[in-house]
Amino acid sequence: MNRPAPREIKNRRAEKQLFIQWSETEQQTISHLRLRGLCPCSQCRAARIRGQISLVDESVTVEKINPFPYGVQLVFSDGHDRGIFPWSYLFEMELS
Repeated sequence: MNRPAPREIKNRRAEKQLFIQWSETEQQTISHLRLRGLCPCSQCRAARIRGQISLVDESVTVEKINPFPYGVQLVFSDGHDRGIFPWSYLFEMELS
């Protein structure tokens, strides 16, 4: 499902969370740790498919947000920046 871009996206660094406002009634908060652990880049996906669980340091944070019409690139404090998270992928991660 193609999902339109959210109305607002905020990086709450102190709480280590990404806040997404999809509509007036739909909002979502996703931890930086969860986002890093579920990175959709080809390397991370391949590792998950092979059952190679990569432990993510609990101190990982999102350092930069690069939005695109179809999703967002997140740059993490561990240097990982390869994944572009499609809006639909983020939306399906758990609505709060």
